[in-house]
Amino acid sequence: MHDGFLLLGFALAFVLLFRRLGLGATLGYLVAGATLGPFVLNMVGDAEQKLGFAELGITLLLFLVGLELDPSKLWKMKRDILGFGLLQVSICGLALAGAIMLTTTFSPAAALALGLPLALSSTAQVLPMLQSSGRLKTRFGERAFSILLFQDLSIIPLITIITALSRNPTDVGGPPGWLLALETVGAIAGLVAAGRFLIRPLFRLIGNLGEREMFVVAALFTVLAAGAVMELLGLSTALGAFIAGVMLADSPYRHELEADVEPFRSILLGLFFLAVGMMLDLGAIARDPFFVLSMALMLITVKAAVMFGLARLFGVPWRGALALGLLLSQGGEFGFVLFAQASHALLIAPEAASLFGAVVTLSMATTPFLMMATRRFRAEPVPKTATREGPSNDGANALIVGYGRFGQAVGQVLQAGGITVTLIDTDVEMIDVAGTFGAKVYFGDGTRIDMLRQAGAAEAEMILFCIDGDQLEAAMLAAVHEAFPRAAVFVRAFDRRAVIKLRDAPVTLIMRETFESAIAMARAALDNAGLSNEAITRAETLFRARDGERLSLQMEAGDPRAARDRILTAPEPQEMEGEPG
Repeated sequence: MHDGFLLLGFALAFVLLFRRLGLGATLGYLVAGATLGPFVLNMVGDAEQKLGFAELGITLLLFLVGLELDPSKLWKMKRDILGFGLLQVSICGLALAGAIMLTTTFSPAAALALGLPLALSSTAQVLPMLQSSGRLKTRFGERAFSILLFQDLSIIPLITIITALSRNPTDVGGPPGWLLALETVGAIAGLVAAGRFLIRPLFRLIGNLGEREMFVVAALFTVLAAGAVMELLGLSTALGAFIAGVMLADSPYRHELEADVEPFRSILLGLFFLAVGMMLDLGAIARDPFFVLSMALMLITVKAAVMFGLARLFGVPWRGALALGLLLSQGGEFGFVLFAQASHALLIAPEAASLFGAVVTLSMATTPFLMMATRRFRAEPVPKTATREGPSNDGANALIVGYGRFGQAVGQVLQAGGITVTLIDTDVEMIDVAGTFGAKVYFGDGTRIDMLRQAGAAEAEMILFCIDGDQLEAAMLAAVHEAFPRAAVFVRAFDRRAVIKLRDAPVTLIMRETFESAIAMARAALDNAGLSNEAITRAETLFRARDGERLSLQMEAGDPRAARDRILTAPEPQEMEGEPG
């Protein structure tokens, strides 16, 4: 109770402060942990035990990410995972090992045992940053996630390399690398089979029983079981949870699972960063500050430079390549595990493992500052063909994102009702045409949190997404609601599939773009057929009732093929008796 009170209290205070300063929650947790730890106030101890428990937060995070990616979508990302990810880990690891060997007295084997772990970035830090900015589902976010996923996959090969270099006699009889690789493939295949033939029937049974709390138990059991299997084989627990999530991504219980696991993920991930901050060896930094600072600078520089070059090679524009390099420039949480492995293998001394642990923690603390400092350089400019003004806070009551044919009608009706609006779009030609009619449309991507904030979303009463096509995701809309809770969110959906996909999004209204116009045309056709107004209204009411019932059932099942029996495929004579046609 004592430790929990202090950890949560300091976390609350520091995270609120750092959020207020625009530095992000991660840095707040790290500073709170360092303040509580043995090198400052020494109010809470046993950081390593807390870190071991808090790593479950990373496992839950990867499970939630897996729930958002069905296998077909994951397959589409194979080029980034197997290509970009492999090159990043290999080149960054070798470059860092070479830099360590040239600038220190470490042996080649020790330099390799240190350089390869430093090539890994912090999944626990990067993914929440992408989620909070609404960029996880973008092409940029998917590429960053692909690299992080491959890094998780690479943990076993890195452990195998360190074991092969080991000078510890107890490691000589260990299993060969090819056997570990076979065990990895077998474990993944086993998890896939378990997801299909055990976990899905389990959730179906719980769903039929209607026991709400059993969903929470089953969700946590799934994550822990998948992680435990991987841990038993010496693999990444987070990877196991990710695979379990992917296997359940297209199940009708996906959103229920997300809602159940999310609170545990948030708390445990915060505890993880608190424990990392507590483990920061300020004494080691004080004894050799130049070494720690110079190594952290080298780590960030080398990783950012290599990542930038690879991103350009894969066709990423230089601004996006710079953002990707800086975002993934820090060391990762699995570095602590691999440093301990290298120390056990007698490749490095425990003091060196402690020093490089401080290097990793320091590099993680710099990421929010780097992203803030380079925001202006990384921002996509307005096309050179025609400079356009970005959004500004006009104090409007409503923000309309997308000013095409749909957004124009919505905007004019709102203005006719005395509602002031700020208009945002990315189509320069449309902005020019709207300007000739006296409409002021700002240039910008209205799906980005920072762009909405710049346009005054924090003070607006409504945000209306009138974008063409199926461009919106439930996670992005949830991020918008979290960032601007006082604004009612209205969404234009392409079709009923889009409505089903967004069924758990915290929005006020989702409107299918052709629904009302189709009903209006049908009413006109029935009128032309000679039906009375009463019969036309009765037909419309019947259709709306059937369609609403069908949509509710489809949303509940998460399947647009559900409730086919509710489709009106033939006239209803009992409803139309006595009427022509």
